[in-house]
Amino acid sequence: MKRAQEHPELAETLRRRRFLGVAAGATAATLVGTATATAAQTGTSAQSDTAARKGRGGPLVPRGHLGIQLYTLRDQVQSIGFAQVFKELARYGYDQVEFAGYTQGTGDITLGQLTRLMRDHGLRGIGSHVGYYSDDPKAYTFATNLTQVLDDAEALGLPHVGTASGPWRYGSTVDGWKRCAEEFNTYGAAAKARGMKFYQHNHAEEFSFATDRPDVRLYDVLLAETDPDLVHLEMDIYWAYVAQYRFGKKVDGSPAPFEPLDYVLRAPHRYPLFHVKDGEHDETATDGYRMVDVGDGDIDYRRFLTAVGRTHGGRRDHHWMVEHDQPADSLTTARRSARYLRSLRCGGRG
Repeated sequence: MKRAQEHPELAETLRRRRFLGVAAGATAATLVGTATATAAQTGTSAQSDTAARKGRGGPLVPRGHLGIQLYTLRDQVQSIGFAQVFKELARYGYDQVEFAGYTQGTGDITLGQLTRLMRDHGLRGIGSHVGYYSDDPKAYTFATNLTQVLDDAEALGLPHVGTASGPWRYGSTVDGWKRCAEEFNTYGAAAKARGMKFYQHNHAEEFSFATDRPDVRLYDVLLAETDPDLVHLEMDIYWAYVAQYRFGKKVDGSPAPFEPLDYVLRAPHRYPLFHVKDGEHDETATDGYRMVDVGDGDIDYRRFLTAVGRTHGGRRDHHWMVEHDQPADSLTTARRSARYLRSLRCGGRG
């Protein structure tokens, strides 16, 4: 089994996020499960989905669809290791994990060991954040080592593999984003050939306007220029609402309102993954929000989850990843966020 590769662009990405004023942070029920366990989970999920469709208080987040971005728990992974972190996540009711680097500073761990640890704790690897590009030809990014990136994701049984890097490689013009879209289509085609989906995770700046076309929102360019069968999106809901606050006006000051949920409802099949993080509205803050644990903020997750769940395949095709960029106590954040999301019921209060 190949050794797990670190994500060498991660530090660069975080530096860029800080520079932009954005806080850093940016298979079955188990990888190898028994037929009996799979059938039991399928039956439970089907029952809850039926109850939800009939408005009988089924869970808004279906069983098997709640995960966490392990970047949230990077301090705990480094201090107590993947095995103990996975044990805690299973205890909190998580089903899935999303990677941001495969060692996270723990040293010499292999993909095979990670696979066994997920299996032993009833967790499924759902996706991974990998760098988009680098000037170093040996860097672990899609642009420089596509085959290795896909080999590793395939070895872990990941159904999705993507990047949290924005399409800024060629600047912030329409043509620059079109060039990035072409490259994303290439990565998407290569991932699809392996039975995986390539995805891009947004921050707030993707919703800003092109420098050469101040009437054009860059996120719209990305959607229009990428093949919807090859390039998928992981909406970070918090950063999308930050963008609504920051980029609700064009450069000339004219109104340009948008609703993040509308993007999903127009093309729900393009959004298999979501980052679930919360924020308290605070207009004294640059971003208009202060990040808090899920359930403690002002983002209406009951509304968001209900609307997505009502789309075709909405309860089957979408996965919800808890994340907090700078938690005061990451295990507490993971526990409280899972408890809140598990408490939300169709037709109930939340």
